[in-house]
Amino acid sequence: MDPLSLVNLDPWYLFLGLIFSMIGFGYFRYGKRQGDGRAMLVGVVLMVYPYFITSPLAVVGVGVLLMAGPLVAKRLGW
Repeated sequence: MDPLSLVNLDPWYLFLGLIFSMIGFGYFRYGKRQGDGRAMLVGVVLMVYPYFITSPLAVVGVGVLLMAGPLVAKRLGW
């Protein structure tokens, strides 16, 4: 098995992974400063999940859902 077959080098995939990882870092820092464990957890997940998803469209979909999670939970009072 070729080791490069496990790596997705599509430029859009790499760009989107970088963008959502940076957003995840922002969520993590915000959660750490505010003492919000949910925001910290979502931040870590946003930084890591692009390694496990291979489609750029799926990266966007999952990323948007993850980013909306803490906002929806806060509005619903969870």
